[in-house]
Amino acid sequence: MAALAQETRLQVFRKLVRMGDAGLPAGEIAKQLDVNGTTLSRHLKILERAELVLSERRARHIFYRVNFAAIRGLFEFLLEDCCAGDVRAFSGATQGGVSDCNPGQNEPRSDNE
Repeated sequence: MAALAQETRLQVFRKLVRMGDAGLPAGEIAKQLDVNGTTLSRHLKILERAELVLSERRARHIFYRVNFAAIRGLFEFLLEDCCAGDVRAFSGATQGGVSDCNPGQNEPRSDNE
């Protein structure tokens, strides 16, 4: 999650999600996001180390695409293990956009509360 906490990396990730398995060459990502190639390379390396994106050399270009298998695994973890498995926690948010996830809230209350 820390890899997506930076605005440029989040923009790259969003763009690659929209491209699907086809991905995009690094130069095209830089052009579309108006990012310096060296800076983009650094961001792509961070996303790759976090296993959020995969790279593949095709001729003279390196294409990047989202690692959808890893993202599915993350979603499965969140849905199964977060908030005591109560998927209703993802249906709303409290002020400031923070989830109202509270694992203890789904447990039965005792008569003393």
